[in-house]
Amino acid sequence: MVGRGSGKTVVVKIGSSTLTSSRGTLRLDPVATLVAEICGLHAQDHRVLVVSSGAVSSGMGVLHLSERPTEVVDLQAAAAVGQGYLFHIYTELFSHENVLTAQVLLTAFDVAARTQYLNARNTLRRLLDWKVVPIINENDTTATDELCFGDNDTLAAQVALLVKADLLVLLTDTDGLFTADPHEDGSARLITKVDDPDQLECVSIGAIGSLGRGGMGSKVSSALIATSGGVETVIARGDRADVLKDCVAGREVGTRFAPRRLGIPDYKLWLLYGKPVQGRVVVDAGAVKALRGKSSLLPVGVVEVEGDFVPGDAVMVVDEQGAELAKGLITYSNKDLDRAKGLQSGRVAELLPQASPEAIHRDYMVLVC
Repeated sequence: MVGRGSGKTVVVKIGSSTLTSSRGTLRLDPVATLVAEICGLHAQDHRVLVVSSGAVSSGMGVLHLSERPTEVVDLQAAAAVGQGYLFHIYTELFSHENVLTAQVLLTAFDVAARTQYLNARNTLRRLLDWKVVPIINENDTTATDELCFGDNDTLAAQVALLVKADLLVLLTDTDGLFTADPHEDGSARLITKVDDPDQLECVSIGAIGSLGRGGMGSKVSSALIATSGGVETVIARGDRADVLKDCVAGREVGTRFAPRRLGIPDYKLWLLYGKPVQGRVVVDAGAVKALRGKSSLLPVGVVEVEGDFVPGDAVMVVDEQGAELAKGLITYSNKDLDRAKGLQSGRVAELLPQASPEAIHRDYMVLVC
């Protein structure tokens, strides 16, 4: 087995705008340039994982589709065609530098289920130990709206947390994050460094979110997810010369987000970012105080139950004004908790003899404010 060495673990997300043209044809020159950069980092003992978009757009090119499909089944079929084609191109390009690759397809279920999460982590770590470059994408052919990452920026952030990366690089078609849309506002300036999320209050909402799925808003959100687990993140232009080399070296390029560890263990990072919420539990003022004092949530403090969930699902705990307080793994179904809400523990035991004393145990809960 090969040791981890002294290099950095780097997750590189390559977007569709870098990989393919508007017609869906693969742009070989920028792809080959990035692969050469990654191979250069690999030769310097850095461990690189690639999260690649482009399955659907590559499939469009192969199938000669003039417009991106809108039906889910068509998108998934296009992804099935494009995925193999895209990975073949990566394999050929990396093989010229004698670097091995592995195709890894993930769904949000692989992150949401703890066992699959750990299995995915172990597989990726072993590939890195073997000096293999994982090429990761969401399994678009089977993912559903309920169990999908939404975009590959989010997937890249989850992978960065999964492998405890040192650096996440989100490549895009702009120089980084600007205070406003530079195409519409001549006074917009590039934000070169974000040390605190509060700095983003100066950024136009339009500049963050107007591009929609996979746009700048997604990249900022993913940067905040990754940095909360101690992963430095850079948003940079994908066609910039030596972009990856400069990002790894710490040079000024794009927008760099400083790591900001939340001080919570890996399990709770998984719970906070990897487990989808299935419902909400509204709690009273007494429960709010107890939760902030790091106590468990008891049924007596529950005022209202929203959503359809079963024991083991993640729910969001909110106060009576709707402010989010905590996220945790519920021990009740929504129907049982609705029956037990507001009741003292003794009464709950009479009504539901098999029920847990805690609606959410403090060991399986993470505060969000």
